Amino acid sequence: MSYSPYDWNQSIQLRMEYTEERLSAGSPVVAISRPEGLFLLSVHRTTRKVYEIYDHIAYAGLGNQSDIETMRTASIDFCHREGYQRSPDDVTAARLVGTVLSGALKRAFGDPFTAPFVFHGLFAELGEAPGDDRFFTLQYDGEFRQEDRFSVVAGTLNAENQMIELLHAELNDDQSLDEALKLALRTWAVGKVGSRTASITGGENEEEATEESGDAPDPAELLREELKTATLEVGQLVRDTPREGRFRLWSADETAALAEEYREE
Repeated sequence: MSYSPYDWNQSIQLRMEYTEERLSAGSPVVAISRPEGLFLLSVHRTTRKVYEIYDHIAYAGLGNQSDIETMRTASIDFCHREGYQRSPDDVTAARLVGTVLSGALKRAFGDPFTAPFVFHGLFAELGEAPGDDRFFTLQYDGEFRQEDRFSVVAGTLNAENQMIELLHAELNDDQSLDEALKLALRTWAVGKVGSRTASITGGENEEEATEESGDAPDPAELLREELKTATLEVGQLVRDTPREGRFRLWSADETAALAEEYREE
């Protein structure tokens, strides 16, 4: 059976549409840099979304749980092998994403005879100071970008753009940690509303559909509904700590206090 360049291009287009449709239902992730450390925030219904990869690297993603787990275990294996064979200082998110994961995802996405990864990941690397913190977002096709101060991943590009616009406008160095994390929670809700709109409309003309839709949910109302049955998750890489491990998940009491205004009395 012959396989022409047209067939390959058509296959890539279909794989892209399939993957993006699956991702549109995912729960967004918001990451911010603070003097206290790096914070990754999301909401989940089943398994965790935020994980430690290495002493100073954390990870979260959306997509098929099996694909998220595959990326997590591959990341852990590489970082620990790199730290053992070279030095812990040689373990960086840039090397992990750019050298290891990106190429593997590109090859998988370009192979029409294998299932594509349904995956969109965010990697956060803690520096000595907030100015040294780095974020990397990695797409299902292997494309990635580097950011600082904050980063987001969501089910659609339009949803991500709305989240980034809100953080650019309202996140600043004068905020308390509580204020910054409450902004991150609102940003999550904005991303979820944007992704949900795209999921309902089939992903076509999602920006126009969002503007024209009169029944798009209010982010605050959506949060109230989500938190009835879902779990708010906050992972932190602590900048200054006497503990050997820098990563910790916030307790249920801490996350409940953060989302108190969205809980029903």
